[in-house]
Amino acid sequence: MIETNMITRAIQESPLYNKDLAPVSADKRTWGIYNYASLWVGMSVCIPTYMLASGLIAGGMSWKQAIATILLGNLIVLVPMILNAHAGTKYGIPFPVFVRASFGVRGANIPAVLRALVACGWFGIQTWIGGQAIHTMLGILWPAVAHSQAWLWICFVAFWALNIYVVWRGLETIKWIEGVSAPFMIAVGVLLLWWVTDLAGGLGPVLETPSKFRTNAEFFRFFVPSLTGMVGFWATVALNIPDFTRYARSQKAQMWGQALGLPTTMTLYAFIGVAVTSASALIFGEAVWDPVVLLGKLNRPVVALISLVALLVATLTTNVAANVVSPSNDFSNLNPRRISFRAGGLITGIIGVLIMPWKLLSDANAYIFGWLIGYSSLLGPIAGIMIADYFVLRKCTLDVDALYSLDGAYSYSGGVNWRAVGALACGIVIALAGLAIEPLRWLYDYAWFLGFFVSAIVYLGLMRGESVR
Repeated sequence: MIETNMITRAIQESPLYNKDLAPVSADKRTWGIYNYASLWVGMSVCIPTYMLASGLIAGGMSWKQAIATILLGNLIVLVPMILNAHAGTKYGIPFPVFVRASFGVRGANIPAVLRALVACGWFGIQTWIGGQAIHTMLGILWPAVAHSQAWLWICFVAFWALNIYVVWRGLETIKWIEGVSAPFMIAVGVLLLWWVTDLAGGLGPVLETPSKFRTNAEFFRFFVPSLTGMVGFWATVALNIPDFTRYARSQKAQMWGQALGLPTTMTLYAFIGVAVTSASALIFGEAVWDPVVLLGKLNRPVVALISLVALLVATLTTNVAANVVSPSNDFSNLNPRRISFRAGGLITGIIGVLIMPWKLLSDANAYIFGWLIGYSSLLGPIAGIMIADYFVLRKCTLDVDALYSLDGAYSYSGGVNWRAVGALACGIVIALAGLAIEPLRWLYDYAWFLGFFVSAIVYLGLMRGESVR
């Protein structure tokens, strides 16, 4: 059932309210199955997805091992994705408002800011990739700028400005871009696969490349952290999915749309990344994991330009949907009366540059084992607490008015539920202990999973005996 809560006067007068954080009214819940499926096509068909797959190949996996790892990771993360989406659809509320139930109306800023900072990093990564794509296209059309660092930075700034412009136009513009571009991007991805494998002598030789792991022990040492990285890839959106599902027509629409869109598209596009990277090893003698670099190496200007335009569109659609919507709302939640969705988007853009994304993309290991696993240790515990609170303690029932009240059911102690904060800290410390203590490295390799379950169990234990509503 979907609640059709009215925005009461008490909500509107609350310092915790602004129109971007308000519950979505029934007449504005227009997103159907296609909208959510196309949203996931738009977010999944992007260069970081390609790099995710190609990084596994560069690390030594066979194509079957890489695809199976990616598919399994996405099926796992689909579960918390759909679970956290439920409250957004039922009550029409975004992530930073939903998380007030478990962390408190003030304490919600802790998970919201953690999620926002990760999104800023992703925004910077995607924007840097988009700038590289524009620079590569210019280099094909105008060879004199191909090796110019100044032009690379100009392209980066230009793509940054384009992202901010789309955000300024609002969520309906994002919805329209996702719906129009989704079929186009899949078609061009298939074209890129055909083109590069043809240069390598066909798909057969490409897929014959064996695994480099000689024993099962060697494989699992690489597989476990890789699987955590696959889950970590979408652990961000698994938290803030209510930002999108609050516009859903029904629970069925968001569940089927996500189930059809996420694992299928990620697996298809990952296969393209796997095959093209394997083909690059046959063509150049080494695996080229960055598709922008690869397209710049190949002497096919027309096809390269078409592919780069598609990658540029893919990067734009992913960036604004996955990496701007959430932090814009999250930063707005810090001071709803002063920070709007647009202002939050601008803050995201600035922090995204300050994080220096070009360093995060220095190599495949830094991308998968540093960036993806590192932040999954922060987000897994938050997901565990949210799901335990909503489904186990509250049985999917929330008091919407109290979510906007400083002295309501979710005010706890000064607006902070310190039990949730303590459970969050336990999950993060246990996961990161493996990074500091080498014999416990396996704790870090399982960072998202350990953080999720440890924080959920600790939270339920600390909340035992507390009356909730």
